[in-house]
Amino acid sequence: MTINKDAILKAVTAQPDKLSKREIAKVLGLRGDQRRDLRIALSELVDAGKIEKSDRRTYRVAGSMPGVTILYIERIDNEGDMIGVPAKWDSPNKPPEFIVVEQTAQGSKSGGKAALGVGGKALCKLNQKNGTAQVITVLGRSERRQLGVVIAGGRGFQIQPVSKRSRDNYVPQRGGITIKDQDLVLFEPAGQKRRAGFKEARVIETVGNVDDPKAASLISLYEHNIPVGFKQDVIDQAESATMPEIGGARQDLRHLPLLTIDPDDAKDFDDAIFAERTEKGWTVWVAIADVAAFVTPGSPLDKAAFDKGNSVYLPDRVEPMLPHALSSDLCSLRPDVDRACMAVRMKFDNSGRKIGHKFFRGVMRSAARLTYEQAQAAFEGRPGDIPQDCIGTLADLYAFYQILSKARAARAPLEIDMPERRVRVGDDGRVKSIQVKQRFDAHKLVEEFMIQANVAAAQALDDKGIDHMYRVHDAPSQEKLLGLSDFLPVMGLKWTAGEKATTDRFNRLLAKAREKELQEVVGMAVLRTQSQAIYSPKNGGHFGLNLTQYAHFTSPIRRYSDLIVHRALISAYELGDDGQTRHEASRLQEIGEHISDTERRAMAAERDSKDRYIAAYLSDRVGAKFPARINGVTSFGLFVTLDETGADGLVPVRHLGDEYFVFDEKSRSLIGRETGGTYNFGRAVIVQLVEATPVSGGLTFEMVSKPEPGKKPSKRSGAHNRKFEKKSSSTGGSKARDKNKRRRR
Repeated sequence: MTINKDAILKAVTAQPDKLSKREIAKVLGLRGDQRRDLRIALSELVDAGKIEKSDRRTYRVAGSMPGVTILYIERIDNEGDMIGVPAKWDSPNKPPEFIVVEQTAQGSKSGGKAALGVGGKALCKLNQKNGTAQVITVLGRSERRQLGVVIAGGRGFQIQPVSKRSRDNYVPQRGGITIKDQDLVLFEPAGQKRRAGFKEARVIETVGNVDDPKAASLISLYEHNIPVGFKQDVIDQAESATMPEIGGARQDLRHLPLLTIDPDDAKDFDDAIFAERTEKGWTVWVAIADVAAFVTPGSPLDKAAFDKGNSVYLPDRVEPMLPHALSSDLCSLRPDVDRACMAVRMKFDNSGRKIGHKFFRGVMRSAARLTYEQAQAAFEGRPGDIPQDCIGTLADLYAFYQILSKARAARAPLEIDMPERRVRVGDDGRVKSIQVKQRFDAHKLVEEFMIQANVAAAQALDDKGIDHMYRVHDAPSQEKLLGLSDFLPVMGLKWTAGEKATTDRFNRLLAKAREKELQEVVGMAVLRTQSQAIYSPKNGGHFGLNLTQYAHFTSPIRRYSDLIVHRALISAYELGDDGQTRHEASRLQEIGEHISDTERRAMAAERDSKDRYIAAYLSDRVGAKFPARINGVTSFGLFVTLDETGADGLVPVRHLGDEYFVFDEKSRSLIGRETGGTYNFGRAVIVQLVEATPVSGGLTFEMVSKPEPGKKPSKRSGAHNRKFEKKSSSTGGSKARDKNKRRRR
């Protein structure tokens, strides 16, 4: 009997991955010898590439998705939905996408998506009719897509991941795209199959070459999944944007002599300020680029800005949130040209207390673009080539700042004065210098004006009853405060864990640290107690600034959060029909989670890019000795920061000498098991550079300074870290020592 193959295809299509050979026979009503014919027909259909057989011996139409599979969460779309793609997909075409619905144990939709997010993976039940996927089991983070360097060796190519966290090398699958030595490639592990002892990987695309002097930034962007560039429809929308006209809700503010004050290398200017004395105190204006006029909800520009979440600032480049036609032109408050703006007028009494505010939408014209250095020189009586008309404005700005600074001191925000280093990169991609950024009164002035505008925005929206996005910074956790109280006695300082943590208490501690010349060490310790600031529609106050209401309003060119706040203000003050939509208001929680994530990945990329440039800068100084300070102590070694460059690196425990060291967590120190010699957190030391790896940004040092005298650790203190103890020569001792040495390496 000839089996009807079309009937087989119809059955398999109706129930993909559910029908085995026996079940297909039941569906088709086959008996006896007909089952043998079915086996032959199934084999022929598989050989012809029309159906596929799964590991569970069920069938589906070739090229179709299984009913249950592992999805990799690739992104969160503009609607706040998680978009997943198959973790295994061998087709050369783009993999299918599914909207992933995560369920709680009771079957209700999960609002937080904390268990599953971008970069995660889950076993899902697919509904191909409506393109959704129901989560069955969350499988955790995915190692699916990574960035690596192609290395040519005697046995062919290997792929070395650029991440410091990755320890495995891979070999590329045969028959993939063409690659060559030193290529930077995006790849994904291809299961557990091994060749020559290495896992196989599928190369997705080549993104550059590691020898490119500017590869450090490219690596950092790709490693942290930061979108690079813009699609053509986004660029087209930006380039077709035009200046809005004065009229209606948009007022003419060109009479205000607003000034922009920015770093000397700034490419965009999104805030301008002005202050003048009045009979009752001061009137202060802060004008911000009106990005909402050009980036409307749901547009290609809006989707791209949401996806990026914020601009990313690297030593040699900026990856902007908005195309250059907006970020560097139409939304940049250049001097002597008309620009659309959102502005707040704030009134203060003579003590610096804000007594009123009002928001406007207008057209402004910046009177001058000044750098921080120029403004500071003018404050000190050296105006140089600053336009004469601006000198009086600067004098008023500075006079009011001195009043504001007194009010700030009374508010007592957290004052951690940590040195920030700036890596300057030349056009050739090589580091020209690494400098400590100077903080002038000019910096603090602009910062305080922006804080006042941000507070006004939060207060205005709260008063109007409009849902919006807060900038939330929680107080330190009790666990971190206990760690601080355990550590500080080592520095001769004290923190009573039972007392309430306040910014004023932290500031008094930091003042005592300055007296002992321990400001950097204690400042870092205090910084590590602080919570990560987030964006949320639920107000939690800002601990660091000691404010109960705070929102980000002043940088919509580079932060999506500020654009959300601008739209809310437009709706609150009826300043146009392009304000907050109901749909956007309903998604504020999801938006807040997303842009908090994009901020963290941007910070990580900025830090990693700087590390890679510094490692390249120091790569020809291997063997040189550097003054440094211990900024971290672990069981496997010491983290140090170089005084000269601010570079961070590791002194592995094997590079501390021949003695075995025990990690004492309470005192944050490594203690010599035999002599009691100690390396404490915060100690100034001399280290020697052993290795610099630009591709990962890693620096490895050897300790030159001898340990300070101390007491031998008790057996109890070292019990949790026995692998670093020196064993006796009793039975099994030599084997333990050998094992110990291997671990230390």
